Amino acid sequence: MTLEHGGDLVSARNICSGEILDLSVNLHPMGPPPQVMEAARDALEHVKAYPDPLCRDLRQAIAKKDGVSPEQIFCGNGAAEVIFRLAMALRPKAALLTAPTFSEYEGALVQVGCDCRFHVLRQEENFDVTEAILADIQPPVELVVLCSPNNPTGRLVSEDLLLRVLDRCREIGAVLMVDECFLPLAREGRGMAPYLADYPELFLLRAFTKTYAIPGLRLGYGLGAPELVERLMAWGPCWNVSGPAQAAGLACCELPEWPTEGRKLLDAQRPLLTEGLTRLGCQVIPGAANYLLFRLTGVADLKERLLRRGVLLRSCANYRGLGPDWYRVAVGQAENNDRFLRILGAELEG
Repeated sequence: MTLEHGGDLVSARNICSGEILDLSVNLHPMGPPPQVMEAARDALEHVKAYPDPLCRDLRQAIAKKDGVSPEQIFCGNGAAEVIFRLAMALRPKAALLTAPTFSEYEGALVQVGCDCRFHVLRQEENFDVTEAILADIQPPVELVVLCSPNNPTGRLVSEDLLLRVLDRCREIGAVLMVDECFLPLAREGRGMAPYLADYPELFLLRAFTKTYAIPGLRLGYGLGAPELVERLMAWGPCWNVSGPAQAAGLACCELPEWPTEGRKLLDAQRPLLTEGLTRLGCQVIPGAANYLLFRLTGVADLKERLLRRGVLLRSCANYRGLGPDWYRVAVGQAENNDRFLRILGAELEG
């Protein structure tokens, strides 16, 4: 079995025995806050008891943080579980996705027999979602999925366009899911949450995984109409979020400044990493997220070559609309970015 996502350190260590600089996953560049780690450790004292199956305290804390009601929140074992539960709850006949975008949307939808249709993003437009997508939102589409900032392009979708898409979805009776998992590391604000009250067709995907760097604890959530949240709860087992994960999530909610600190670092380092990649002959898509999409034309084995030097990249060969010479790299702290550029330069020089 081949893992199509980043972060597969187990496989990587079969190739590289030394220390690996993992730039294949997109996390807060400063790592998890100490308070969150402490909360998760303290929760281990209670592992003899089942966790709260309804995540009541965590939903209350998220509600306060995001300005919604607890009834509008579903907590999941990572954002991926929320995606799969949404697919099972809606079981759309047809869905509209962009290409390229996160592959897990399609992976979940095909499991329920959905006809996945694709709005192809144009490289000459930096893979932006434009108003051209409106023409593709037609029956029998029952679900539209957008990601802002998009993975792997890092491009934001404007709020104005998202509202136009949302109105179009209302016209045809479709649901719009907006993946905002990377948004807190891209810009300030509440995202599309203020529109939930007026648009029951809207569902937002969020996660602590990226913004607080805790992928090993698996903690994502969705915001939507209470009726849809109830359906998500019905499509899966109880106790899907562990006690340590719930405790970590509560601690995250007490640290709203952590994503802000991450954005400051990213805003300083992203241009430097872009400049370095460009200097080495890469074509870089100017993104707003904590990662960059770049192309090294004709080089399809860069991931394997760099791994032998101790650096793990995300190959984008499996993204629709890209190809084997496209890669995604996480924007990290200065020393990691500099090390990556030195190793990449040495590899390209031969």
